[in-house]
Amino acid sequence: MTIVEEESQMFHKRSGFDAKTGIYHSLAHLNQHQKIPTQPNLDTATFVLSQFPPPEHAETRVVLIDSMTNHELTYVQLRRSITSLAGGLYHGLGLRKGDVVLILSPNSLLYPTICLAVLSIGAVITTANPLNTETEIAKQVCDSGAKLAISSPEEIHKLFTTGVPTLLTCRSKDDNQLSVEELIENCEALEIPEVKQSQSDTAAILYSSGTTGTSKGVVLTHSNIISVITLLKWSVDVSKAQDDIFLCFIPMFHIYGLVFFGLGLPCSGITTVLMQKFDFKEMLEAIQKHKVSNIPAVPPVILGLVKYNGGGYDLSSLRRVGSGAAPLSKEVADEFRTKFPWVNLRTGYGLTESCGAGTFFVSDEEAKARPGSVARLAPCFSAKVVDFETGLALPPYKEGELWLKSPTVMKEYLGNEEATAATFDSEGWLKTGDLCYFDEEGYLYIVDRIKELIKHNGYQVAPAELEAILTGHPQILDAAVIPQEDEAAGQIPIAYVVRAAGAELTGDQIIQFVANQVAPYKKIRRVSFINAIPRSAAGKILRRELILQSKQQTPSKL
Repeated sequence: MTIVEEESQMFHKRSGFDAKTGIYHSLAHLNQHQKIPTQPNLDTATFVLSQFPPPEHAETRVVLIDSMTNHELTYVQLRRSITSLAGGLYHGLGLRKGDVVLILSPNSLLYPTICLAVLSIGAVITTANPLNTETEIAKQVCDSGAKLAISSPEEIHKLFTTGVPTLLTCRSKDDNQLSVEELIENCEALEIPEVKQSQSDTAAILYSSGTTGTSKGVVLTHSNIISVITLLKWSVDVSKAQDDIFLCFIPMFHIYGLVFFGLGLPCSGITTVLMQKFDFKEMLEAIQKHKVSNIPAVPPVILGLVKYNGGGYDLSSLRRVGSGAAPLSKEVADEFRTKFPWVNLRTGYGLTESCGAGTFFVSDEEAKARPGSVARLAPCFSAKVVDFETGLALPPYKEGELWLKSPTVMKEYLGNEEATAATFDSEGWLKTGDLCYFDEEGYLYIVDRIKELIKHNGYQVAPAELEAILTGHPQILDAAVIPQEDEAAGQIPIAYVVRAAGAELTGDQIIQFVANQVAPYKKIRRVSFINAIPRSAAGKILRRELILQSKQQTPSKL
């Protein structure tokens, strides 16, 4: 073996990069007890329930605690609730394999029960953001083909125009409206026949804007979800977090919240304190009251902790804080570690299309040693860094588009062959749309987003959707939406607008026009007027020109 070959082999062992194939392989491995199940007829609910603590512990071990009411749910109670609700959905409401159920609710102790009960009878879940408007909800109902909706009482009005049968999560003043709580109480004796399911069957349809464009249904199979839960169990084990108390304020309609808290953590016998929605003060109170040790979070929350001035709350129980869903700056990470030196801060990377998984830091020492990195590839992941012009796979320290392969990667975009074909190559690699590079030790760095999505507080905002709304205004000729960096939110959507001749439309009027039609996180925050939107010969908006222009001027404020 030559010196060059020896050095190449060492490079491979250190970075996971195979120069012959151009593929980066994960340097982490599952042990024999953590292998992803291969039984073809296994479904998510059966897998999750099989991982619950044994009966002698399940009776007293708490799986969920409501942070506001302090109501506790044990593993035994959760199992009974799932079984009862499944019986009610099957016998009482006639739900069958393949039927899609839309869930429109904030976080609650019932959320995991609903998801697992639906999955246990072979039905499919699609989760909706409670902040979405009536129009946005109607689009999701139509696109997903939902046969039933399960809604919190506060959100049910958004479903009236859809005509879809609706079940409330909990009792309301309307005695005629059936609720999940009633089905759980009254259907305990009902047995459901065995439903033959396959790991290849669709389990969930989650909505994401993908690498570009408007929202699309990400089709996740039972295999995808079982795989990501297995990786989550691995991460809990290697982090030695089995005895942690977790805090959940991340919404369970989001892939991060769904697979982590709704389905994954119960498989590790862990207790989670659940917040219905995020409130910074309530988060601090929950940490102090319940001795929370682990918070999977998003960058704005970490920034809030950095700026937190004390306030008398005891946060000494904190041991681990994770950051995902959006990039965390090195500066904020450094400030956090200075302020909370006893807390392990770890960043990660994932997409809805990869079932929320991608990379993971095994230890805080790793994270500290690689500032700016989003960690190494998780087990069972492979990656390529692809040059845009040549299509060649690149070695460490060369920037290109990140492509991923993993058993967690989605099946397709629902009913959208064109978008699916644009996102996968002929060998099944998922094109993430993110500009990145790996270093010589296999750590991944995300440089920028190639895709046009705007990341606002961890939510994805599609410029195309907002542009369609803007150009629908009779006094707007053309429009473009771009991201503007924001310390608190990560990015905010701002608009460049071409007004019709003689139009006296103001920036405030445009902001309100859009706000009336979209969820709050999608709102336009600033407006600039322009004579013409820069476009390529093919008509594509030249967003980078506008981004550069936005940095050189101060747009009209709210």
